[in-house]
Amino acid sequence: MLSLLIGVVQAEDKGLIVIITPSHDNPFFKTEAVAAEEKAKELGYETLSLVHDDSVSKQNELFDTAIARGAAAIICDNAGAEATIAPVQKAKDAGIPTFLIDREINASGVAVSQIVSNNYQGAKLVGQKFVELMGEKGNYVELLGKSSDTNAQVRSQGFHEEIDQYPDMKMIAQQSANWSQTEAFTKMESIIQANNDIKGVICGNDTMAMGAMAALKAAGMGDVIVVGFDGSNDVAESIMNGNIKATALQPCYLGAQLAVEQADRYLRTGSTGVQEKQLLDCTLITEENAHRLKDFKLK
Repeated sequence: MLSLLIGVVQAEDKGLIVIITPSHDNPFFKTEAVAAEEKAKELGYETLSLVHDDSVSKQNELFDTAIARGAAAIICDNAGAEATIAPVQKAKDAGIPTFLIDREINASGVAVSQIVSNNYQGAKLVGQKFVELMGEKGNYVELLGKSSDTNAQVRSQGFHEEIDQYPDMKMIAQQSANWSQTEAFTKMESIIQANNDIKGVICGNDTMAMGAMAALKAAGMGDVIVVGFDGSNDVAESIMNGNIKATALQPCYLGAQLAVEQADRYLRTGSTGVQEKQLLDCTLITEENAHRLKDFKLK
């Protein structure tokens, strides 16, 4: 009984881990938060999950909240590669280490860990599959993510590393839909009105792929090839139903749990034992394995 009580006290003494992500309306970010919460509680920490909605000013306020609460550590999927450097440095100056997931920042030595999906590798997988599905020719559209997000640029580069090898593939429109399903629907509607000779659409994330697919179906163009990136449940279901054709699974559940494990190790020993920047490889998802995909994990 005494050992049990000691274990409870030790768990309570481990302190608070603050988890800061974009909106949980996107299942990717909700999965990150849930995974981090689960691992933190398993390791004996209290948790506080907060949402910055991709607002830099709101993110700054949330870092201030974490500092004011005397957090042991911060897990963050950030609101901007440049804009996040200052709040992470502020937390560091206050003695609170930050462990970044999903999105990098444009600085080293400020955060303790930066654990991100290998976006370039994943985008090349999707780009290769898109070329194959297109039969190496035809007009296509690219929907980009948020311009301030490094991931949006890296994924586009990976796509084009593959697609641009094929001169008969013509990009007729390239627009940002800011990772948003609603915005992707609206942008795709406008693109269709300007040019309905579209064979394929390649999207920087799954939510934009869902929006694009909905707009195409509404226009009677449901046979257009659409691919995404993330590995969401919605897109897995769409693939199984013969609509969206492919995506890349980002191991966000694993990444969030790794960040908490590294935070715990750092707080206990003063080191994570690994390098700051860490890449997690992505997996191509098609009709062959979509049935095994659930909550950003392959069963």
